[in-house]
Amino acid sequence: MRIVRGLESYPPDAAPSAVALGAFDGVHLGHRAILGTAVAQARRNGLQALACTFDPHPLEVLQPERSPAPITTLEERLELIAETGIDTTLVVVFTRAVAAVQAEEFVSRVLVGTLRARDIVVGFNHRFGHGARGDAALLERLGRDFGFRAHTVAPMTVDGVPVSSSEIRSALQRGDLPKAVRLLGRAYSIQGEVVRGAGRGRALGFPTANVKTARPLLLPPGVYTCRVDVEDTRYQAVINVGVRPTFGETELAVEAHLLDFSGDLYGRRIRLTFLRRLRDERKFPSVEALRDQIAQDVLAARQDA
Repeated sequence: MRIVRGLESYPPDAAPSAVALGAFDGVHLGHRAILGTAVAQARRNGLQALACTFDPHPLEVLQPERSPAPITTLEERLELIAETGIDTTLVVVFTRAVAAVQAEEFVSRVLVGTLRARDIVVGFNHRFGHGARGDAALLERLGRDFGFRAHTVAPMTVDGVPVSSSEIRSALQRGDLPKAVRLLGRAYSIQGEVVRGAGRGRALGFPTANVKTARPLLLPPGVYTCRVDVEDTRYQAVINVGVRPTFGETELAVEAHLLDFSGDLYGRRIRLTFLRRLRDERKFPSVEALRDQIAQDVLAARQDA
């Protein structure tokens, strides 16, 4: 997939397109339906399939106090968009100047003029343009004026609940991984860099990789079974998210014990994919009691392999 960063970098000789428009945070099942519709229209009509997304999130610029914690980083979002068959993704840098553009002008100048859109696909609740005046109904009307086809993707429901980024955040923050998986269409994952810690895991007989994540972890403190990808190799793991109360600490840490791994991970980027929440983090009466519990957690992780 080709990635174009900034409207000013979009090639003027690019082919006409079928555009999927949206923020796409998380690239959940609903987003995949929008992106997939753009791909289908592109293949049907001999166009390039183009995703037009925004970074940072509009609320981060306009109302930072209400801005949601991201489910994915921009780079993770781009990786997930690429999996849908999209040919090109344009990342529009969202600023107050972009927010001030009237919806009609955004359609005429950007979508039709720059991106040469012949099909435009949005979700049922997508809003765009100054004052969020642009919506699916406006696209339908402007499509008749500018000669493009407007497509509105209906809401998708799972377990009777509409699929949305806010519903996924809520499930993750409760530690409800099964529900998050059903809404996302995949297991929740996060990337990070391994940094040096206090070395207590090694002293306990369960060496851990201390992970500095690239974005806030949306899960509550606790112990989880995970998959950990280190370059092209995958390991089962037990991950503790918390403050390590047995040792009287207060700073939140993400520590991964990789099963059957030996070596040095310092400075390397790894991906953590969360499979199951085993238990709450708690303070143990002794180091020995903690060691026994970790051994049980490791057995549970092996069962998830």
